[in-house]
Amino acid sequence: DWALYTASPLRAFENELGVQEPVGFWDPLSFSSDGDILAFKRRRCVELKHGRICMLATMGYITPEVTGKFPGFLSPGSGLKFADVPNGLAAIGKVPAAGWFQIFSWMAFCEVGAGYDADVNERKEPGNMGWRPPLLATDNPEIKKRRLASELANGRLAMMAIIGMFFQDGLTGSAWGDWALYTTSPLRAFENELGIQKPTGFWDPLGLSKDGDAVVFKRRRVSEIKHGRIAMLATMGYITPTLVGKFPGYLSPSLGLKFADVPHGLAAISKVPTFGWIQIVIYALYAEASSTNFGYFDESFSKQAPGDYGWKPPLLATPNVELRNKRLNAEIANGRLAMMAIIGMFFQDGLTGSPWGDWALYTASPLRAFENELGVQDPVGFWDPA
Repeated sequence: DWALYTASPLRAFENELGVQEPVGFWDPLSFSSDGDILAFKRRRCVELKHGRICMLATMGYITPEVTGKFPGFLSPGSGLKFADVPNGLAAIGKVPAAGWFQIFSWMAFCEVGAGYDADVNERKEPGNMGWRPPLLATDNPEIKKRRLASELANGRLAMMAIIGMFFQDGLTGSAWGDWALYTTSPLRAFENELGIQKPTGFWDPLGLSKDGDAVVFKRRRVSEIKHGRIAMLATMGYITPTLVGKFPGYLSPSLGLKFADVPHGLAAISKVPTFGWIQIVIYALYAEASSTNFGYFDESFSKQAPGDYGWKPPLLATPNVELRNKRLNAEIANGRLAMMAIIGMFFQDGLTGSPWGDWALYTASPLRAFENELGVQDPVGFWDPA
């Protein structure tokens, strides 16, 4: 039982205020691993102060929106009314110099008046600044403990809340502003592009588009569409011969190579004759060059939509803009799926000899030597993640 581990340095703090369900004593960075009680109380004092300030700041954001602002002047000498001060971060620029002086003077008075670190060193109670707040202070130890624990929990929540408000205010102009108001975001340049689909919306986990460079974004979209189209053809190239069979006759009459002689999947690579590879490479170069009218890539690139090579595929091309966008979105989504699918097929083909082969066919696996050993059990089988 954990209760038997009496020598743990963490045991010194497990009954302190703030040790609450569901995490209990939570110290992921091991600040308290040395068991230093004075350092623990110093950090608890700082946590309480920050929590109290953040609770006031959070209410300072909310209250003017709910109840309105004070009437009259905030600074008669400057002709500044309370109503002239905007809510949130924008208020910082409205505070006159004398106002900042008052704020810092009050902060210094609170800190010095209560005695620096006196709550830890003299009163032996972190957060006890020598003032008993009306309606909250009590001599009942149980109620006092419960209220102080609530203060810590609410302070922690307020620290998270005020940071969220700062970010949202800074980005949208309001602590609960709409994302649509964040007009300066570099990501806004791409949020209505093709390929921005539910459930992820604009998804760029590596931040490749955070600089807002539209030319680079368009270049990547061209590459994505090309790779997607090739992957869709490759995926169908794996599936089709299995379903409908192969062409009759010869693939290379001069070499006596029939279509039926070409194996399925990756094994076919070694059967393609040299002139076949030359034909494939030449056609790929032609398709690439013709897409730019045989001109310099970037010159023609800016004049056409990504993936538009001047060819209208029958049954798919349409002048209807809405239907066209729907089909182009479907092409991008299917291309993304095909890129994942073809990589999976390559791996499974390489390991088992078939893109939908059985694991039992992977006889060359070094893991097969141990799969019948004791301890290899369902549901994981032979499990060696490291």
